Amino acid sequence: MSETLRTISPVDGSVYVERPLADAAAINTVLDRAQKAQKAWRNTPIGERQAVLRRAVTAFVAKKDEIAAEISWQMGRPISQAGGEVAGFEERATYMIDIAPDALGDYNPGEKAGFNRFIRREALGVVAIVAPWNFPYLTAVNGVIPALMAGNSVVLKHSHQTPVCAERFAEAFAEAGLPEGVFQYLHLSHADTEKLMGDRRVDFVNFTGSVGGGHAVQRAVAGKFIATGLELGGKDPAYIRSDVNLDHAVENVIDGAFFNTGQSCCGIERIYVHESRFDDFVEKAVALVSQYRLGSPIDASTNLGPMVRTSSADFVRNQIDDAVAAGAEALIDPATFAANAPGTPYLAPQVLINVDHSMRVMSEESFGPVVGIMKVASDEDAIRLMNDSEFGLTASIWTADEDAALRIGDRLETGTVFMNRADYLDPALAWVGVKNSGRGCTLSKIGYESVTRPKSFHLRTKI
Repeated sequence: MSETLRTISPVDGSVYVERPLADAAAINTVLDRAQKAQKAWRNTPIGERQAVLRRAVTAFVAKKDEIAAEISWQMGRPISQAGGEVAGFEERATYMIDIAPDALGDYNPGEKAGFNRFIRREALGVVAIVAPWNFPYLTAVNGVIPALMAGNSVVLKHSHQTPVCAERFAEAFAEAGLPEGVFQYLHLSHADTEKLMGDRRVDFVNFTGSVGGGHAVQRAVAGKFIATGLELGGKDPAYIRSDVNLDHAVENVIDGAFFNTGQSCCGIERIYVHESRFDDFVEKAVALVSQYRLGSPIDASTNLGPMVRTSSADFVRNQIDDAVAAGAEALIDPATFAANAPGTPYLAPQVLINVDHSMRVMSEESFGPVVGIMKVASDEDAIRLMNDSEFGLTASIWTADEDAALRIGDRLETGTVFMNRADYLDPALAWVGVKNSGRGCTLSKIGYESVTRPKSFHLRTKI
């Protein structure tokens, strides 16, 4: 008898879906089918690939209301915000489809008499993608669409919290007429996921998840020579300079910290404020956070839903308690949020001051609705603190001085530098991380390099 995954909804603790986990025979069949289908798909003209994938995007977006509701029930995002993920999916997928001919075109290094020389991008083969629950479509689409456009076949393993998302991908591709076997999904145990990644038929692994999960991926593929793309989270900082537009910064930094209940790899988890603006920033930030409405994500008036599970909320509660015990001051009274309830995923947002980097809340990834705010005396002070982290996914600088943002950004150990915005992926720019935030690149023209290999042609035309 096969094992079963059960998705427990954070909305009310009910079992939202149950699915059988694939056994060894099913995994073997899927990989054989993927290998066979890829051989034909890679020879399909790129214009035909574009047409199929554009139809798939259209089919997916047509069901946006159903998909948004499923997101809310599976992982707890407010229904008022869940539809934005479908819009983001469409934006990223469309951009990567549109740029594919240029990104995958032959590169000519220059004329040389008597020779025809160029470099061609060639599909890797079978790409395994392991996707998380927090942005279940936006994380997966970064890998799925470029891999398919480049001529690979894809096997998607989605989180047990969001298994319906994998099925929605398959449904859209089937409606679009994608050849059978080019895209498939598997519901798998952790052990079988590692076996999938280590299988000789898998040529590349794209993983989004924890640092521990990233190490597990590296171990799983250690017996063969393939690359991996790893996005492993962050502890992303924001720096509020003295010349900031304060109202704009407060509105956007707080949104960057608490959107999706803080469950974003590139969400703001640390804020450094120039001492001349510290008191005003904190006052305005607390006033804004106090206006959040914590409750059932199915209620259209909610803008702060539950965390994905009680254990995740308890982790954040413990971080807050430890910080307060070490001298931090909590500025939000949880009792003012009626839905806040210990022992459940419903957790009131929290703003902490008098924090420092000896506290877990300023060093560990929180992945929840809490942010610490520190006072700094200078750009140098801010740079030192922003770089004092094992993570490096994004960092944001809030200033009226673009030159200052560039100077500071050049010195930050991060994959993306923002000025006056945060928690956003522009599909035209490379999405990368440094340090424990991972390795590899998705999105942009550069992202296609991860799912292809270069093949050089050196043709002597005159003898």
